[in-house]
Amino acid sequence: MRTPLSLLALTLSLLSAPGAMALSEFGIEGMGVVSTRANEAQATISPDGKRIVWASDRPGGAGGWDLWQATLRDGRWQDPAPLAVNTPGDETDPYFSHDGSTLLFASNRPGGRGGFDLYQVTERADEGFGPVTALPDTINTRADERRPALRAEGQALLFARNGKGGQGGFDLFVATAQGREFSAATPLPAPLNSVADELGGDWLGNDGALALTRVVGGHSQVWVVGCDYAQAAVPVALSFNTADGQTGAPVVDASKPSELVLAGQARSPKAGGMDLYRMRAPVVTGCR
Repeated sequence: MRTPLSLLALTLSLLSAPGAMALSEFGIEGMGVVSTRANEAQATISPDGKRIVWASDRPGGAGGWDLWQATLRDGRWQDPAPLAVNTPGDETDPYFSHDGSTLLFASNRPGGRGGFDLYQVTERADEGFGPVTALPDTINTRADERRPALRAEGQALLFARNGKGGQGGFDLFVATAQGREFSAATPLPAPLNSVADELGGDWLGNDGALALTRVVGGHSQVWVVGCDYAQAAVPVALSFNTADGQTGAPVVDASKPSELVLAGQARSPKAGGMDLYRMRAPVVTGCR
């Protein structure tokens, strides 16, 4: 039985109550190391919890937006360094597969099919990454592809595309895994996809529920939708996740699935422009 919208909304509203807010918001991620005076975007944490990879426009990379990583030592993120996969173009939207073997990301580097395309690299034993390969033509097109996310069992790829077939602007698409390839991607239905930009998200388990980014009038906000996409999405209960703010790029921590990391602009704690924050992952029950 699917959870009615009213029950889903009630569950999320309870998370926004003052007594619950302290439990759902955990604060800034890696102050001074991960979150800095620069802008930080989407972050992903390895399944063993020992590495975080995120996008940043800080100096020291190859140019534009670059992918950075830090390692966990003594309970703190340390030794931030740019990845060797960076180019003078933009590398952003990193996402670890749930077995930790592959890092997905988006880039507008030369040689792609369109503006931004999706790429992957495999992890090496020395905690580096192998050669960069583009995802197949069933995924990458002449349009922009952004924000890849794999379902926990690895059988579905969620991403955003601003090409034809959606409701307008960026929409969410899903492709099914077929061995090492993917089927042709299909857009998720309305009202989940809308005339606004649905700019990626992540799976809340294997049943289909999503945390997603929606951009309206230049402002971004994180929303949650249950397994029935015919139901309306609702905003995540987070103090700075407002309709006039900038919040997005929710990614579940693969090492702690009950938590997620997202990018936003809180009044406090604050390190720079866009910072990374940790919160309790929204729970949507009753999908089956």
